[in-house]
Amino acid sequence: MVLDPSLKRRKFVATPMETKAKFAALKEKIGREVRVFETSSPSSTPDQVSNDVGNDDFYEFTAEDYGRLMAAKKEDKYLKTRKIREAEEAARRSRLTKAAIRIRFPDNHSLEATFHPSEKIQSLVDLLTKVVRRPELPFYIYTTPPKKQIKDFSQDFYSAGFVPGAIVYFSYDLPKDEDAMAINSGPFLNEEIMSLNGLDVICELLEPVQPEPELVTQIPSPVPQEPKSAGKRPIKPKWLKM
Repeated sequence: MVLDPSLKRRKFVATPMETKAKFAALKEKIGREVRVFETSSPSSTPDQVSNDVGNDDFYEFTAEDYGRLMAAKKEDKYLKTRKIREAEEAARRSRLTKAAIRIRFPDNHSLEATFHPSEKIQSLVDLLTKVVRRPELPFYIYTTPPKKQIKDFSQDFYSAGFVPGAIVYFSYDLPKDEDAMAINSGPFLNEEIMSLNGLDVICELLEPVQPEPELVTQIPSPVPQEPKSAGKRPIKPKWLKM
């Protein structure tokens, strides 16, 4: 039997319902909902920082943010009592309900997961052991610039400055030899997690858009007026003399 060559080029596209079911199944398996996508600029080695800033503005700590933070700290130091500062800090912390952490891998892929600000960084490490392809190998995570390895896993995300979001980099902790170079060339995420690559975007594109209901403005009906009788003439009072 001869198959149509065009059939080989057709790619299966999951429906939004199937995509959501896949996300739900993986969430139940690893205990957290994750997203996977490719960054526009790959990092060739763990020490090099990707130049992709297109979608990372939310995660970056800018000079303007630093200036506001220093000004607020200076004001707090001289104008506010300790109890007031503690109360304001508690109120500020209570308003922050999530920490969106984006983990970048050297093979140009990123994984994103959401944590509660009070969760420990250990929960991020535990998640990585469930999603990487070689969980038996030692690895470390770090922030940059400057490159700073994260070692205190007992710290919560809020205290680490990872709220509302942060970029964390992943690297295997292996001696520099040929085997390590081969491992660090990727892929880093296991096949099941890699199958999520771009699925959330596809799901959004395929999701039918519900048209907004048209607003119907009701015009009040005019109040009927009694017609004036055309035959009647105004009656003059008897006391009126012309």
